[in-house]
Amino acid sequence: MERIRCSMGIMAHNEEANVGRLLARVGESRLARVDVTEIIVVASGCTDRTEEVVCRAADRDGRIRLISQPTREGKASAMNLFLAQATSDVLVLSSADLLPGEDSLEQLVAPFADPEIGMTACRPMPVNDPATFMGFAAHLLWELHHQMNVSGGFKAGEMIAFRKVFARIPPHTAVDEASVEPLIRGQGYAVQYVPEAVVYNKGPETVDDFLRQRRRIYAGHLEMQDHLGYAVSTMSGGRIGGLLLRHLTWRPKELWWTARVVALEAYGRYLGRRDYKARRSHTVWEIAATTKELETK
Repeated sequence: MERIRCSMGIMAHNEEANVGRLLARVGESRLARVDVTEIIVVASGCTDRTEEVVCRAADRDGRIRLISQPTREGKASAMNLFLAQATSDVLVLSSADLLPGEDSLEQLVAPFADPEIGMTACRPMPVNDPATFMGFAAHLLWELHHQMNVSGGFKAGEMIAFRKVFARIPPHTAVDEASVEPLIRGQGYAVQYVPEAVVYNKGPETVDDFLRQRRRIYAGHLEMQDHLGYAVSTMSGGRIGGLLLRHLTWRPKELWWTARVVALEAYGRYLGRRDYKARRSHTVWEIAATTKELETK
């Protein structure tokens, strides 16, 4: 069986705490049908030791290449640099603040053996403590995204793979993974959720970081809906509400926490809508700092 060649792009801004572990995890991945031919790290406006960490990793693994972007211009800009440099027909796009499972890359890329598949999405699993309120919120949101995917919708995030069939994504988008979806679907390709492709990430640990993240995402989805005429599955409040009702356990503490998460999400969407109407740009967004404290799984 012919192996599937892919290029991996990692977008990084001040990620010295995790990017070395991510690169090591990629190097240790179990691959049977997939070859990762190059690993391109785009370091945007880094003021920490991110570039130093990447260069040390590149000395050990010749596939790793650093692209240094002196000024932070947003993740879409970094991604477009990766698109211009990548040489494989299948691309993997990853945030720098996550850790994939040992066979997640294999699982994510293997579906491209089918020429009809144009994009695949992983299953993010938060490492937050679900016994805390913010940990509960992180687990609830990603579980709803998982349920959305397995029930016939499609919601991509954190790490995706796609065919290189376009030159760039909209340069001012604040939702880079979501912006890939209409470009792939518009060319007649199918998209596929791969729940076996697990990646570990960290959800916000403070309400401020939660709202910072959720308002930016919703504003980005509104912009994409208006400019590209495409709405991601999670824009449907009714659909999310139905999944939420099926997910409830009806224990008093969890009911109360769920109500609080719903209220926070609604407020985040209100702020995002207000930002979009006011033309506030989220192209270069404020980092949710508590999502960077990822513990090794």
